[in-house]
Amino acid sequence: MKKTQLIITLLITFTGLQLRAQEWPLQQCIDSAIINNKKIKISQNNETISIEKRKEIRANLIPKLSLNGDYKYYFDLPTQLMPLSAFGGPEGQFNAVQFGVEHNINANVQLNMPIYQPELYGGMKASKIGIQATSLQTEMAKEEIILEVSNLYYAAQIIRNQQIFVDSNIANTQILHEHVQLFHSQQLLTQSDVDKVELQQQQLLLMKHRLENKYAQVIMGINLIIGLPLDHLFEVESSVVKINLVDYSFQKPLNLRLLEAKNSLVENEIKTLNRSRFLPSAFIYGSYGTMGYGYDRKPNDFLDFYTMGFAGLKVTYPLFNGTTTLRKVNQKKIELKNYELQKELINDQTSLQIESAKMQRTIAEESIVTNEKQVELALKIYRNTVLQHKQGTVNLTEVILADNKVREAQQSYLSALVDYLKADLSLKQLSGNIQQ
Repeated sequence: MKKTQLIITLLITFTGLQLRAQEWPLQQCIDSAIINNKKIKISQNNETISIEKRKEIRANLIPKLSLNGDYKYYFDLPTQLMPLSAFGGPEGQFNAVQFGVEHNINANVQLNMPIYQPELYGGMKASKIGIQATSLQTEMAKEEIILEVSNLYYAAQIIRNQQIFVDSNIANTQILHEHVQLFHSQQLLTQSDVDKVELQQQQLLLMKHRLENKYAQVIMGINLIIGLPLDHLFEVESSVVKINLVDYSFQKPLNLRLLEAKNSLVENEIKTLNRSRFLPSAFIYGSYGTMGYGYDRKPNDFLDFYTMGFAGLKVTYPLFNGTTTLRKVNQKKIELKNYELQKELINDQTSLQIESAKMQRTIAEESIVTNEKQVELALKIYRNTVLQHKQGTVNLTEVILADNKVREAQQSYLSALVDYLKADLSLKQLSGNIQQ
């Protein structure tokens, strides 16, 4: 019997260790998101597509070979008009004559290769810029995911700290409840006083239950972003590491770099359009094959084949296309002006947002220091008030008010932490340091 109980105890202990959620630091969540997040994978796939598009464009420079075959049966041969003068007849008179045989077979190999084509080389340059743009979009997707994960992680940390505060408050209220019941049994307090403390307990227990549900929802949200099952168990770090004030070096934001890539793409389109207006296109082409003629009527039935081959150079030069290319160039020039205005607007907005984030972070830093002292002071006042209540010098209402002041101070401290972390995260993003 004792052996069975020991086995059961060991199994319960092992199961408890298995179910205990592992604590994940923020960086581990971010690394998992970058590997598993579907948005990032889609961006990476788009980047691969742009690389394949560039290879496709470059493949147009490779000579193209095609094998062609053709068979025709003329049930009515084509007719040509022959001048009678060619056979000694009068000038200006013709005779309709059908030439050829019913069976015609053609087979050849054709070669086509561009020597120079403005649109083709312009497309190669555009594809290179396109790869840079999709790479920047992937980095932007990573930034967005880092922001989402960080904000949710900070929210989970704040909830965990709220739970710690609530557990501490429940313990304090439980001690107070025991004292109140003791005084009530001695007829020093009324039942109403006992009910007030019990109400306080019920409110704290309800708050604890709500925080547990809220924490579980945030953890599921993190799991969704980092690409893990929703029921995956893990804990965030309970200690909120407050980053020291850092003056981040300014890196060019990704949205500005993406705008510059789009600007380069338009500039390349203008160059390509201008080249297509004034430069010719040249191609090499050729063909080699055989032509077969057949006649299936006796006594002259036959099927003969004759080889044929040629090579050529084709040059096309645009003379006039109705000013359509010029209109496209004018449109692209206006797009360039818009990009320049957007660049100035982004720079102005970023400068303003950086200064605002710095101010918010500084204010939050000062609030954290102040609220830490207020929490300590509120707890000290609460303990003293409880002690005075035991001595009978203050009533229960003052104890409850002191307890509420502790909760308010705790909430203000956590709110200041949230403001600080969000301001610092925003500053890292705006200065281009969020992935550092």
